[in-house]
Amino acid sequence: MPGYVERNLWRETTPERFEAPPLDGDATPDLVIVGGGFTGCSAALHAAQRGLDVRLLEAEHVARGGSGRNVGLVNAGLWMPPDDIEAELGQATGMALNEALAAAPESVFSLIDTHGIACNAVRNGTLHVAHSRGGFEELRSRHEQHARRGAPVDLLDAEQARARTGTAAIHGALLDPRAGTIEPFAYCNGLARAAVEAGAYLHERTPAREIRHDGTAWQVRTPTGTIRARALLLATNAYHEGANGVARPSFTAVHFFQFATQPLAPEHLERILPGLEGCWDTGTVMSAFRRDAAGRLLVGSIGGLDHAGAGVHRSWAGRKLAALYPALKGQPLEHAWHGRIAMTRDHLPKIVRLAKDGFAIFGYSGRGIGPGTVFGRAAVEAIATGNDDVLPLPVLDRYDERAVGMRERCFEAGAMADHVAWMGRNAFA
Repeated sequence: MPGYVERNLWRETTPERFEAPPLDGDATPDLVIVGGGFTGCSAALHAAQRGLDVRLLEAEHVARGGSGRNVGLVNAGLWMPPDDIEAELGQATGMALNEALAAAPESVFSLIDTHGIACNAVRNGTLHVAHSRGGFEELRSRHEQHARRGAPVDLLDAEQARARTGTAAIHGALLDPRAGTIEPFAYCNGLARAAVEAGAYLHERTPAREIRHDGTAWQVRTPTGTIRARALLLATNAYHEGANGVARPSFTAVHFFQFATQPLAPEHLERILPGLEGCWDTGTVMSAFRRDAAGRLLVGSIGGLDHAGAGVHRSWAGRKLAALYPALKGQPLEHAWHGRIAMTRDHLPKIVRLAKDGFAIFGYSGRGIGPGTVFGRAAVEAIATGNDDVLPLPVLDRYDERAVGMRERCFEAGAMADHVAWMGRNAFA
């Protein structure tokens, strides 16, 4: 939007700061990782703990992509309901993925505890809130599916959900106590710090210019040196810079923006999300809201902020805030930022084999924290043991999205149209 200046709350206020020098010269590790987000940093940590010589290359700084820009909800599973995942993948494969990701929050919070990662972690659950009565029926179905699998989820009626959130603008919620919230930029920086402490080498400001397998080993050429390694993990997700010799992971890039208020007054904090649960809704164009540790309220949705029509999203954010909490009408929005999501057509992550001992992992479709942590660890186990069966999904030899440019434009146009229509229905918010 005109005059848009990014102010990423997570980066400005992070309690975990990490810096690493660029690569200087050549190296011959066991494993080279390209990309310093959740997947790459988790892989670097677990590789070092296994005793592997590992080098991670990040083009700019750790967590500069979606890993440092997302809402910070640590959820148990994907955006898709578990029945849909098993229908898409087949029962055995889908069940294995559902089980792996059901345990993802435990993996995340365990790493936070073990390595003392200062990311303001709160494990009080997340709330999937019904934006309409029809949305509550969707939550009823999701509750039945999770409960059938033994998940400790609770379906809250409108009165219970409103008591937890402090807003009358919802019609119920699905509470998942396994889940919680973190500051994502800090978590990713903490993973990077823990990886270095375990013996990994991380290099920021080191873009991979060329990635090739010469029949014997992987070679990654950078402006300041060349890595030659037995194994490669391409973990760039939605922020792939493009390197000669290897295909760009195929996905549709979808933007998600966020705005944050200044810290709220104590009288507001007493009733607005007093348990600090993170929330997202059942709308077709999903929106999310949560508090941070300093008492700011964040609200976000699908859309980018770097184009002329993005003023629609800012107007929507202000009105959405007022619709959720009328006492906050006119509250200044001090921070604004957005990031890219790697969306696949079936909303499922992908693991693609690049060549011998080389994998690309991408496509979390907006659920990067838990899955990225789990997939990064699993990729290292597969590389260390030579056994692909330990991976959460079967490895693909190829994956292609079609009509990507058109799909990206449609997502942005659809989000803008939805936000305009919502403002029309809520003209007095």
